[in-house]
Amino acid sequence: MKRAQDNPELAETLRRRRFLGVAAGATAAGLLGTGTATAAQTGTTTAASAQNGRGGPLVPRGHLGIQLYTLRDQVQSIGFAGVFEELARYGYDQVEFAGYTQGTGDITLGQLKRLMRDNGLRGIGSHVGYYSDDPKAYTFATNLTQVLDDAEALGLPHVGTASGPWRYGSTVEGWKRCAEEFNTYGAAAKARGLKFYQHNHAEEFSFATDRPDVRLYDVLLAETDPELVHLEMDIYWAYVAQYRFGRKADGSPAPFEPLNYVLRAPHRYPLFHVKDGEHDETVPDGYRMVDVGDGDIDYRRFLSAVGKTHGGRRDHHWMVEHDQPADSLTTARRSARYLRSLRCGGRG
Repeated sequence: MKRAQDNPELAETLRRRRFLGVAAGATAAGLLGTGTATAAQTGTTTAASAQNGRGGPLVPRGHLGIQLYTLRDQVQSIGFAGVFEELARYGYDQVEFAGYTQGTGDITLGQLKRLMRDNGLRGIGSHVGYYSDDPKAYTFATNLTQVLDDAEALGLPHVGTASGPWRYGSTVEGWKRCAEEFNTYGAAAKARGLKFYQHNHAEEFSFATDRPDVRLYDVLLAETDPELVHLEMDIYWAYVAQYRFGRKADGSPAPFEPLNYVLRAPHRYPLFHVKDGEHDETVPDGYRMVDVGDGDIDYRRFLSAVGKTHGGRRDHHWMVEHDQPADSLTTARRSARYLRSLRCGGRG
């Protein structure tokens, strides 16, 4: 990897990170603990990381991926083969699917599997719809067996949904019903040697309409079996939620720290979406989405903390994503370069 001083693009990214500060990280630092004792513990573990990390990569080899939704325009224009070749050049190890054709026409699962193998990539997961009123739709609720058959054929260890548990509304009971269905999908997946997961957006952290003191994401966690239902935290949307849903409807404070959810149950979070945002309180979400490394989310802190959990460097996978990139291949390349540059105990 080139040194920052030999790479103007990387040097500019790192300069911005040092001088912009990390608004989300600063906010989270105030929420993570309950005073001096937690701060002291954080300092101790940071020092231990610096001592034990020996400058190794924060994202271990074999654990950097990308959600192919980011590259949907390129998949349609140059095909999976061309996209996979580029991803291999950028140093990616894994891909997460958002459909198995993405507008390319007919392509078989066997062809997809060969293309991944030929480019040294591993399929790590797939986003599938939760439910549909159409009984023939390709969703967990309507075609569970086919969904699991396809994931198994591709050799995917995870298969999940980016749909929130809104099927029965935004009440506690409605989310409990969804949790029961998720448990069913998780049990069926586990029987195949797969892990079922749910990917969040910001709204999952909002409050129940019938219990405005209850955060809906907490209902999902409490009502799903941790051995059957796993989570893919979209880190960007979780910090947007921290901004949007840090107060209850009555205006009383309800702060939360996304990282704390992971640290309390790291085994439930095998996958993460890594996208970045510039803090901007003039927009409703409080952030503007940017390429990873260009924003204010403290990924050094997040990656370091997760890496220090039991199995943290073995059991977690980091998927780059950008919902609306100006140039998707450039986003993929720059984001991978930034994440590969992060080192344990270092500043780079």
